[in-house]
Amino acid sequence: MNNCQFLPLRLDHLDAVWAIEKVAHSHPWSETMIRDLSHQNSANSSKYQFGLWVDNQLVGYVYSQNIVGEVTLLTIAVDPTQQGKGYGRKLLEHLIEHSEDAQAESIWLEVRDSNRGAYHLYESLGFNEMDRRVNYYPSAKTASGKEDAIIMNLMLDSYNPFA
Repeated sequence: MNNCQFLPLRLDHLDAVWAIEKVAHSHPWSETMIRDLSHQNSANSSKYQFGLWVDNQLVGYVYSQNIVGEVTLLTIAVDPTQQGKGYGRKLLEHLIEHSEDAQAESIWLEVRDSNRGAYHLYESLGFNEMDRRVNYYPSAKTASGKEDAIIMNLMLDSYNPFA
């Protein structure tokens, strides 16, 4: 994985982010949500939105937010043509490292029950299943038209409440 670079998302990156978002998710975020980088990377921002570039091509991105030491992974995506190459793991490892540097206590996320590949990736990085939101997501894959959201958590080693 030579020539990999993590960069905070800027306005000129958002066309590429939107292109990935539309094909990577069964129910993508709206374009307005993808293009909202308000207060991003300012000293007072709780948001951390970054992309992974390989050979100057955006292959994936993460939107996250840190509220009082609890980081929430809002969305993550890897271009479907680039999946299976370890880029999702690299994005998550970068988020974990950034969160530890920010002295966050934990990272929270939710994942569709049907997204077993993502579930196993999160689990391999130390995330634990904490709860479920039953019938939370719309789904064409189930008879009910809904599927569960699995809530997962990673407690960060760097957290020190006495620091």
